[in-house]
Amino acid sequence: MNFDFSDDQKLLKEQVRKFLTDKCSTKVVRRVLDGNETHAEEVWKGLVELGVPGVGIPEEYGGLGLTPLELCVVAEEIGRAAAPVPFDSSVVLATEAIKLAGSEAQKRKWLPLLASGEAIGTLAVAEGPQPPKPRNVTTTFGNGYLNGRKVPVADGEAATFAVVMAKNSLVLVDLAQAAVTRKRVETIDPARKHAELTFNGASAELLGGEGEGWRLLERLHDAAAVYFAFAQVGGAEAAMWMARDYALQRYAFGRLIGSYQAIKHKLADCYVKLELARSNAYYGAMMLTEGGADLPLAAAAARIAATEAYDFAAKENIQTHGGIGFTWEADTQFHYRRSRVMALAIGGPMAWKDKLVTRLEQKNAA
Repeated sequence: MNFDFSDDQKLLKEQVRKFLTDKCSTKVVRRVLDGNETHAEEVWKGLVELGVPGVGIPEEYGGLGLTPLELCVVAEEIGRAAAPVPFDSSVVLATEAIKLAGSEAQKRKWLPLLASGEAIGTLAVAEGPQPPKPRNVTTTFGNGYLNGRKVPVADGEAATFAVVMAKNSLVLVDLAQAAVTRKRVETIDPARKHAELTFNGASAELLGGEGEGWRLLERLHDAAAVYFAFAQVGGAEAAMWMARDYALQRYAFGRLIGSYQAIKHKLADCYVKLELARSNAYYGAMMLTEGGADLPLAAAAARIAATEAYDFAAKENIQTHGGIGFTWEADTQFHYRRSRVMALAIGGPMAWKDKLVTRLEQKNAA
């Protein structure tokens, strides 16, 4: 059995990596982190020209009609570069939400715009620091109008539309209307801008059936967990190699620090966690592509392993760099910041561990 990617998938991976290496340098990431722009427009435009937003969109809606595996290899390269673009929000969450629950009219309206890069989407669920649950979501939808507040919303300033959780239903709202106000909020990763969205009688429409919001959100999060896992694997690998490269050029007490056992153990631990995360991500991708019954389990395992691998590698990268790794001038912060934001984007580690245990119990009981 072949668990490797095909030659075409490897070629796509190489093309995206080459583009990001050329156009998304650490200077670009730092520019967005330090500045006011919502994302790196030239990088996003280049990804659009490569067809990245349309990878998972069927050809009948203007996309490339490729499989989830192709989107996985792209996600890994986006994560490796810590690219300051709305990939997670638009290409993964918003696009997958419309593919999953959208009506034919909604698909024909929004998917071609997403594929061409004319529209950017996002997902708005949280209403503050507490984990969103049916009992604490207060945003309401009725008679075609949406009222409430969502914060933080990734890429909320750049987005054209949002998929919003309103009580027990998902609704789709165009953000280009006076009844929607946006305000930037500070997060640990300024390279991925977040916003507070307030809806005061904004025109909106149901996405999927009424009252099906949380069931649809769980299915959406399972798919997103696999794509996020690949992005986290890419970021973890980049952080590990950054630490390794520094250890092979930095001298302390007359020796390369890479020759010290403590540094070797740090890097070895990074590698072990990375390979575990990669294995889980690959299995998740297989289940997602084949529509396997084990997708809920595979998605939870991939999410947990990848989150831990990225968090560990990002921290050890800073530690390996020593005192300089904690300074603003050091690029080590990029992956640490991104690892923290991604760890919470679709639910924190404890929530996913609870899901994994619950799903294992349900499988065993069945």
